[in-house]
Amino acid sequence: MSEELLGGLDPAIVRRTLLDAADVAAAITLPRFRQGIAVDNKWTKGFDPVTEADREAERAIRELIAGRFPDHSLVGEEWDPKETGSRFAWIIDPIDGTRAFITGVPVWGTLIGLTVDGRAVAGLMAQPFTGEVYLSLPGEAHYHRGTERQELRTSTVTGLAKAKLTTTSPEMFVGAGLSAQWAAISGGALTVRYGLDCYGYCLLAAGHIDLVVEASLKDVDITPLIPIITNAGGVVTTWDGGPAEQGGNCVAAATPELHAAALKILQGA
Repeated sequence: MSEELLGGLDPAIVRRTLLDAADVAAAITLPRFRQGIAVDNKWTKGFDPVTEADREAERAIRELIAGRFPDHSLVGEEWDPKETGSRFAWIIDPIDGTRAFITGVPVWGTLIGLTVDGRAVAGLMAQPFTGEVYLSLPGEAHYHRGTERQELRTSTVTGLAKAKLTTTSPEMFVGAGLSAQWAAISGGALTVRYGLDCYGYCLLAAGHIDLVVEASLKDVDITPLIPIITNAGGVVTTWDGGPAEQGGNCVAAATPELHAAALKILQGA
């Protein structure tokens, strides 16, 4: 079944590729973390940071994947996509959470995912400073740190009043004209934490956070995380209940019941 969902690819090779790609990225990002490297701004208005570490880590990931799967497409945060017409595409965000990276906060991560016919089937989030890896292939989702290995499992929380909620920043809702929706859902949650980027989704998969709500995501921000959450028992969709692989306004929940409750609030606010 695992090989079938991977489009016939060998699960062991996909796993090794994800882990090796994370290692080549870490060799570039980790030596630059907390070193005061130069930061460029992608936007003319506002602030969307990018660093040499982002660009070079993605380049290294692309080279490794292309060497093993030359016919596969590559979609990344920092460089133009490589479109091959293949049913396989690797989705890359070399540093998800660059704001955290440039401020010395270890909640950024390297995201790498694999889609088959547009569906996210495998994914990884690696945080090299803490040594943590969240990895998922069809039918499995695990946490690794050194020799420690644990199966990922979301919490059993079904109601918003008991849910621990996170989003990267409330500013993303202001910019998207969705402040009322954020106020409605955050006001009903047990507690809210900010600034976790991809780390928040992984903490949801591990059962520590129950709900993640975000707006205006790119495909690279969410696609590698989808298998990690769903194979841990969670649900990830857009706010209208559709597939989240293309990004947009997204919600991830620990249980189907909590997901349905969140959608009801977001759609009704």
